[in-house]
Amino acid sequence: MKTRETASVDETDPDFPDDAELAALRGWYAGLNAQAAVARYLGGRPAAGTSSRGILGRIRRRLIAYAHTRHRADLAAVFVNRATRVPAHRVARAIATLRTLPEPMPQITDAIEMWLPPRIVEALHAHGIRTLADLTVRIPRRRRWWSSIAGLGVASARHVEAFFAAHPALTERARALIAERHPVSSFRGSGFAYHTRSMGRTDSSAHRRPPAC
Repeated sequence: MKTRETASVDETDPDFPDDAELAALRGWYAGLNAQAAVARYLGGRPAAGTSSRGILGRIRRRLIAYAHTRHRADLAAVFVNRATRVPAHRVARAIATLRTLPEPMPQITDAIEMWLPPRIVEALHAHGIRTLADLTVRIPRRRRWWSSIAGLGVASARHVEAFFAAHPALTERARALIAERHPVSSFRGSGFAYHTRSMGRTDSSAHRRPPAC
């Protein structure tokens, strides 16, 4: 029966491993046992209470986390399997690819699961919110906006707010998108209707006869 190891991205360090760590990992995938790989490339025995396999496991989890921050689940999957199940050349190719990947920037049409944790995504999906555009436009700009969304508490709401604060261009792009698709309805709630009514009153008053002297 095949076995697979799993790693929680949220519990790992997404920093890219250094050259020595990568060399040790590649050596392990190439056929060295864990102790030999650590000894050869990382300068001897692991610290007290830390096994060679534990060191290599942490390096793998960091690569998995890094791949997920680049939205490359296919590359993350390479490091989930044990060394006996993944060819060394595939590992080397995945590492080389990860090195060259730039930090991705969110797009307004992206699905929310690309950027937000699963628990938040589940709550937003239940509320009909699927994309970053939905989230930007449909969430009211008021205090405790999350209170109407079951399963989304204060901590999750703060996470969403921090994400948009880090990417302010998303809000501007969402507004432009709405204006392109619904040029009339986009003015609702913006004071436009009130302005129109005011103009109507001004026009009607212009036709009134002046009072008699």
